[in-house]
Amino acid sequence: MNKIVLTFVLLVFSASINAQTIFGKWNSRNEDTGKVDSVVEVYEKDGKAFARITEIMNPDRKNAVCELCEGENKNKPLLGLNILTGLEKDDKEWSGGEILDPRNGKVYKCYIQLIQPNKLKLRGYIGVALFGKTAYWERAE
Repeated sequence: MNKIVLTFVLLVFSASINAQTIFGKWNSRNEDTGKVDSVVEVYEKDGKAFARITEIMNPDRKNAVCELCEGENKNKPLLGLNILTGLEKDDKEWSGGEILDPRNGKVYKCYIQLIQPNKLKLRGYIGVALFGKTAYWERAE
């Protein structure tokens, strides 16, 4: 009985710790429809945050490529594509990196911030953060 209780407590504790980080899988919603169109995994590499598309909801888009992207991402498959690169932790936010919008192929400066345990704020901008766009991702289950 003690083992069962201990196992349950450890599972709850690890779930609450996981909910307090930007890392994990997040639902990205289409801003026009409000529906989840992809799942993005935020991960850490060499102390920096990155994110890649791990799931595309529309079956017709599963093999889509980034036609509008430039450089090394031109015509790369969207599935597995890194859309957040090189963000570094700065107090309560991660900044100093870039975000790729695969819908238009443009790359923006960005920062991300965990505003609730299961809600992530992303802000992409050109120049200064005042001139940009904000999106919110919810943690995927």
